[in-house]
Amino acid sequence: MTAPVTAAQALADTERWLARAVIGLNLCPFAKAVHVKGQIHWAVYLAEDEHQLIDALVAEAEALVACDASVRDTTLLIAPNTLPDFLDFNDLAARAERKLARAGFDGVLQLASFHPRFQFGGTELDDIGNATNRAPYPTLHLLREDSVSRAVDAFPEAEAIFERNINTLQALGHTGWAALDVGPGAAKP
Repeated sequence: MTAPVTAAQALADTERWLARAVIGLNLCPFAKAVHVKGQIHWAVYLAEDEHQLIDALVAEAEALVACDASVRDTTLLIAPNTLPDFLDFNDLAARAERKLARAGFDGVLQLASFHPRFQFGGTELDDIGNATNRAPYPTLHLLREDSVSRAVDAFPEAEAIFERNINTLQALGHTGWAALDVGPGAAKP
């Protein structure tokens, strides 16, 4: 059995992934601005038990909306020691969306999810396009609806981002993705 991942390691690895993959490859053209402005809140859920993870997410959602967007525009909740199976994580993300809606966040927050073994429906596990949603650890990302709307309005042809990302990753290939060194344990905390 491997030792649990520490908060420092999870943060270092996830920040490295954000800088090298998400921002470095421009997979999300909106990420750089909030990162540069220090508007990303980083939270780590260290428990191995998934049952309290949704409650932790709701608490993070409450904290996010309590802050002004200029201070905290988005939250990444990293869960390095739980849900190693992507399908289990995907099921949890669906339950989390329903819980957020019941808690009154529908139309206020969006939930995006990232996982080291993320797989789009209809793709093979080794399809490089899956890397668009692969992070070093299971991660739940809370985004403000207002911020997403403003970003999409400001970005011409926002609907083309996904296709552009797939093309970027196909050009990069598995070797290029591996060279980014954005997996678990890559960064030194």
